[in-house]
Amino acid sequence: MLDNIRVILVNTSHTGNIGSTARAMKTMGLSKLWLVDPVQEPDSHSSALAAGATDVLGNAKIVKTLDEAIEGCRLVVATSARSRTLSWPVMDPRESGVKLVEEAQTGEVALIFGRENNGLSNDELQKAHFHAVIPANPDYSSLNLAAAVQTLCYEVRMAHLANTEIKSDVEPYPLVEDLERFYTHLEGTLSKTDFIVKNHPGQVMAKLRRLFNRARPETQELNILRGILSSIDKLAK
Repeated sequence: MLDNIRVILVNTSHTGNIGSTARAMKTMGLSKLWLVDPVQEPDSHSSALAAGATDVLGNAKIVKTLDEAIEGCRLVVATSARSRTLSWPVMDPRESGVKLVEEAQTGEVALIFGRENNGLSNDELQKAHFHAVIPANPDYSSLNLAAAVQTLCYEVRMAHLANTEIKSDVEPYPLVEDLERFYTHLEGTLSKTDFIVKNHPGQVMAKLRRLFNRARPETQELNILRGILSSIDKLAK
């Protein structure tokens, strides 16, 4: 089950942090490391800080975009340290660990960490179903990347050891790429009906993403929504 959990680092600038992340992952039994557009690919410094986790480091997958890294996942959790103008469903590390372990029993899931200096962008955060926030000391909340990874991976480990069970009759959630196709379809339909004004779209789609991410439609429910949009498309013609 732990093999279904991807740890994703976005645009990491220090190679040592990649190695330290690999070490943090392996101590908690995680092995799937993905690197999105790193400033520099893993080097000897990464290997030195990975210590005995050079296998995790050596098997890391390097891709250009976050969309590539989360493709095929049914659940995406993104870490965030800052409050945002558009709030998103938030979990603490313990809740995140339980949620990731639960859904890793039925498919691939992802845990995303952002850049060392400014984290993840708003667009990147909106690709996640939930945001994970570490409740650090508000007077000094500066966590380095590897420490943040260790904290979340520890909670994943504890949830795994607790052997959280999933009901066998639960319907599977759609893959993230299926959700993206739904959002594209939704935006196109709302544009046809002039609900979204092309030159002044505002935050309509961002708020609708938040709504559906919070609702977590199952695969059959998403198919129904796509069918509704298709029926509207026919009338709009």
